[in-house]
Amino acid sequence: MDKIVVKGGHSLKGEVTVSGAKNAALPILASALLADGKSVYRNVPDLADVTTMLKVLGTMGCGTGRLTGERTDVCEVSVEGPIHPEAPYDLVKTMRASVLVLGPLVARFGRARVSMPGGCAIGARPIDQHLKGLKALGADIHLTEGYVEATAKRLKGGTVNFDVITVTGTENVMMAAVLAQGRSVLENCAREPEVEELARVLNKMGARIQGAGTSVITIDGVDGLNPVEHAILPDRIEAGTLMVAAAITGGDVLVRRVVPEHLEPIILKLRETGCTLTTEEGGIRVKAPSVIHSVDVKTAEHPGFPTDMQAQLMGLMTVADGTSVISERIFENRFMHVPELHRMGADITIQGHTAVVKGVRALSGAPVMATDLRASASLVLAGLRAEGKTEVQRIYHLDRGYERLERKLRDLGADISRVKA
Repeated sequence: MDKIVVKGGHSLKGEVTVSGAKNAALPILASALLADGKSVYRNVPDLADVTTMLKVLGTMGCGTGRLTGERTDVCEVSVEGPIHPEAPYDLVKTMRASVLVLGPLVARFGRARVSMPGGCAIGARPIDQHLKGLKALGADIHLTEGYVEATAKRLKGGTVNFDVITVTGTENVMMAAVLAQGRSVLENCAREPEVEELARVLNKMGARIQGAGTSVITIDGVDGLNPVEHAILPDRIEAGTLMVAAAITGGDVLVRRVVPEHLEPIILKLRETGCTLTTEEGGIRVKAPSVIHSVDVKTAEHPGFPTDMQAQLMGLMTVADGTSVISERIFENRFMHVPELHRMGADITIQGHTAVVKGVRALSGAPVMATDLRASASLVLAGLRAEGKTEVQRIYHLDRGYERLERKLRDLGADISRVKA
């Protein structure tokens, strides 16, 4: 098992390019099930979660592969011949996003058997809204032996009002509705850019979707879809993480291949800290101030401040001037990085769903352990600033969502390496 070793104190400078978005790639790969033939996707990040999704599709009988040589960012998914509509437990347990095959399978093949995803370290994320949506479209749902079994001769259009905002629930039901008979109206939908991106791909395949990116999505079902070629949009969370890396090290970094409007809440908070952010052709330049000012943050569904950036911003606040209050409104257990930051000298007090962070003069390198994907990123960021050596264990969490992050940081001047634990 690998670990990451960081020796802090180096100011990051230069240019870095953002990889494709994990949270867009996963549902888009699942959407290949909706059409016969070969779909080709570019700018697909080389991540553990992407590999898992390709394995899930492969177990069903899809042909999957990633090109080699200079085009390792290209993935192909072929749907030809019989499909075995089941996502087994041994894969779903490693990545709950595997449940995204549920909607496409029942819509296209009339049946699906998908393992119930387990709990997650950052909190419970049930799929009840997925099932509610599929039932509203006419699917017959049974829960047996830890699996969801869904059947339908053909789904029929209907109205779905999500009780809570759910990104993967919105995506799953949207993929099911594109082949349903008649019109479907989805209400209280997630508005994330990744939801818009999935709708964009489905429309390229021949779907008729309007309103993606708003709280109400209208879908007129069609009889069939076609395979597609598409380039995945840049990962806004990786971009935000790299921007915070520039800030926490007192750096000057141009983050390339970004969509600035997807980063607005992150940009606004970094400007409040005193950072100078300017849009340049193809990217955003982040220049850190001599002193980082404390800011308060409340996470919220898009277009609010993303929960996936909470841990990274907290890392920055540990060395800010003043006291910041960080409120986590999305997941109930997303402060597990706090004890590890304590080991590095951070002054953080947890009060329910709120963390009060008092900035300290300096962090100290220490052995720390990642507990989830974004927590692992916050520990790497803290290590970039800390005095001495920081060793981050359990970086398989990091590899789920960041493509060779240590290499990108090293190219900017960080003293960071991946070694065998």
